[in-house]
Amino acid sequence: MYASLKSLLAKSISRSQARRIILALCLCSLLISLWAYSRSAPVPLALLLLNLSTLSIVALQQWSSRKSIKFQPQELADRLLQVQENERHRLSRELHDDIGQLLTAAKLQSEWLQRRMPQELQDQCTVLCNTLSETLAKVRDVSAILNPRQLASLGLEASLRAHLLKTLENTPIHWSLECQQRLTGIPEEMAVAAFRITQEAVTNMLRHAQARNLRVRLQRLPEGLSLSICDDGQGFSPASNPGLEGQRGMAGMAERIDQLGGTLAVLSQPGCGTRIDALFPWAPRALERASAPKVLE
Repeated sequence: MYASLKSLLAKSISRSQARRIILALCLCSLLISLWAYSRSAPVPLALLLLNLSTLSIVALQQWSSRKSIKFQPQELADRLLQVQENERHRLSRELHDDIGQLLTAAKLQSEWLQRRMPQELQDQCTVLCNTLSETLAKVRDVSAILNPRQLASLGLEASLRAHLLKTLENTPIHWSLECQQRLTGIPEEMAVAAFRITQEAVTNMLRHAQARNLRVRLQRLPEGLSLSICDDGQGFSPASNPGLEGQRGMAGMAERIDQLGGTLAVLSQPGCGTRIDALFPWAPRALERASAPKVLE
């Protein structure tokens, strides 16, 4: 009953309304106290009840404020990641719809001009057309990275495979994606986090590791979704606080896994490659599905 009363008060009384009620009760209590004092009358029962009501509302308001402050850091982290994803989607849409259309129009115009240019200018027109085609392809790739639209339609495994195939297409890196279980029923926020962490790990590997082999493994465990990323590159020294020590990619991974209440372990040292292990715990609504018997593809 206390929980239902607390929920009802939280829904029906806002902070500003609570302040007004407290101010009115305090004013009434003061006026009644002054009246009783001027009349030399005993304190009426109504005044005691009024003071008790004021004290109860003040205590409830204080408890609510302390609780909101206690959970504020997690709420801020959740909001920050949500804003980040929304901004990525907006940039992806602008790149694909606006800049992509402008580049397509410029490419068509350059091809039209090429058919009408004299022979001595054909080489320059060809270079221009090729440059526009490469730029358009790069813009589409960046748009797909910012907003992996295929996650909703293809699922996590197929989206990761498509991303690895596209990103490592023209590199000498030998890669594999291991997933021997169906990943149906994965919550959207978990799939996005796993995709982003893999995306960041592969980007860091291409920039710094000089690796020759990469292995990504997904496992559906009773306690959650396990993601393991291993490479045989140069390795590095993981920072205890990546955000403060300039390892922004690792800090972003830690923020995403913390948002879902998971764990992230980074095993690496110079010259010995890197291994990243992430475990995303199942949300209560997905726990029953996660505990179901595994089905091999």
